[in-house]
Amino acid sequence: MQAKLLISDANVIIDMEVGGLIKQMFRLDYEFAVPDVLYETELKENHANLPKLGLKRLELQPEAVAYTVELAAKYRKPGRIDLMALALAKQEQCRLLTGDRALCDAGGAEGIEVVGTIWLVGEMLRAKIVTKKDARAAYNKMKESDRRLPWDEVDKQLKQWH
Repeated sequence: MQAKLLISDANVIIDMEVGGLIKQMFRLDYEFAVPDVLYETELKENHANLPKLGLKRLELQPEAVAYTVELAAKYRKPGRIDLMALALAKQEQCRLLTGDRALCDAGGAEGIEVVGTIWLVGEMLRAKIVTKKDARAAYNKMKESDRRLPWDEVDKQLKQWH
């Protein structure tokens, strides 16, 4: 497994932008990538700065495209574009970064390690890229913007970092 590459859906990236942590995210010792189709359809218009920050856009190989079709027949809830992120994580043999419950469940069922926004903020805290105060402020912005996070898990994380 490529431990340093993370394939993301749009969800977590938007959480980071809303929380004001997008630049800090790219300071982590990880590479972040999305399927090129996801970038073009969901991120490019409002988040065109992401490639300059370090976001990679990767192409699905023909086998991964076929796998996306299989996934779509198997899992009804995640959208096709999100399933491309899952297929890309499998193609690249790395973790999937998502906050979408249905995509998380599908990833787990497919044997893909799935992490999300809380994990990512935890990585920034561990790397001392953000302080607990920064994390709390970011989570508050996310909450005010109606981002869907398991807020009880957020509270546990913040208590852990006293």
